[in-house]
Amino acid sequence: MTEHDPSDPPCHTSPSGPLRRLRALLPDLTPWRASADFRRMWLAGLVTVFGTFLTFVAVPLQLKELTGSALAVGAVGAVELVPLIVFGLYGGALADAMDRRKLILWTEAGLGLLSAILLLNTLLPEPMIWPLYVVAALTSALSGLQRPAMQAIVPRIVAHDQLPAAIALNSMRWQLGAIAGPSLAGLIVAYAGLPWAYGLDLVSYAVSGVLLLGLTPSPAAREADKPSLSGILEGARYAWSRKELLGTYAIDMAAMLFAFPTAIFPFLADDLDAPWALGLMYAAGAVGSLVVSLTSGWVSAIHRHGRMVVLAALGWGAAMAVAGWMPNVWLVLLFLAVAGGCDTVSGLFRSAIWDQTIPDELRGRLAGIEMLSYSLGPQIGQVRAGGMASLTNARTSVWTGGVACVVSVGLLAASLPKLVSYDARTNEHAVRMRTRKAAEVAEAA
Repeated sequence: MTEHDPSDPPCHTSPSGPLRRLRALLPDLTPWRASADFRRMWLAGLVTVFGTFLTFVAVPLQLKELTGSALAVGAVGAVELVPLIVFGLYGGALADAMDRRKLILWTEAGLGLLSAILLLNTLLPEPMIWPLYVVAALTSALSGLQRPAMQAIVPRIVAHDQLPAAIALNSMRWQLGAIAGPSLAGLIVAYAGLPWAYGLDLVSYAVSGVLLLGLTPSPAAREADKPSLSGILEGARYAWSRKELLGTYAIDMAAMLFAFPTAIFPFLADDLDAPWALGLMYAAGAVGSLVVSLTSGWVSAIHRHGRMVVLAALGWGAAMAVAGWMPNVWLVLLFLAVAGGCDTVSGLFRSAIWDQTIPDELRGRLAGIEMLSYSLGPQIGQVRAGGMASLTNARTSVWTGGVACVVSVGLLAASLPKLVSYDARTNEHAVRMRTRKAAEVAEAA
């Protein structure tokens, strides 16, 4: 080794300590760089998110204009619920029984066709009401068929050790859309009109479909059975046998059931004498989530995923409770953002447990169950929030729900030690999946 000459120019081969720590917080882009299929799906998903929010804003507004009834607008959620449950479970079975790429493409085409129907109905001299409900129900059904396949294909196109980073990148994509999408949709609907909103949504499906066409085929295993009730029940029995999986479902359901008060935000804004802050309340959670996603480089270094799920769910409930107590609207917004960040942390590590431990031949069916666990909770939670607010007031509904969330999550964690002790390095299912993935890579090479 030669001695360093003080006259030599300084060496900059590695970043300084603060810069290195900053880089460690930035999202891990390894899945994006390593997998062309992941890049295609990420971009297609980003386009679709923006298009979806156009319709998300346009349909309730059009119903309001056609009926003038809040009940008629709220009924959209009711017609979406049953198709989501039925086709979510069936979609999971389909994702295990057929080529996942084909299932994604066909459902994407179907969703685009439904956007075309909305556009045509809006262009009529007198738009009809019933197509809005029919399209809402069919959209829920097709989404239920597609989402398990979208989730189940990720472990096939991303390396096992890169799955947490891929989940964080997908979360960031969604949050970008959740913040910018409604704002863009509101401007388009207000200044260009409903036909433009539906038309741009149709264009978004065309663009995402072209991107998804480039995906590598993802056929089912040779021994895969046809979709059936017995196959769905086999997936449910597997989930029940895995207490750490069961814990992720139960904790997320409890958190959403007790502490998802978005339905009463208009009343909360009135209680705080800040009706101008309603839009900010809806966006606050997404802002907190985006902050977590943009600083998610640390996620790949965490191995105790179950413990993080529990801590994040406790943080979600506590932040909601504090938001309900706060008399100042800016403090309310701050804690709603904190709650959104905690929810994203919980979602990242729930997804990591799912994707790193579930066998590929059951991945679709379990994805269907997972979809129900994170979709039904918010819908039922809004009913709880509204009912409590009608008995008391909006602020009481928010803080009591947060306290109930903390208590229920604590009880569930105490009764599910396998979830709390889960470690991705030592869990038998995670080790088995990691070994299988390595063998598949070696065989392909």
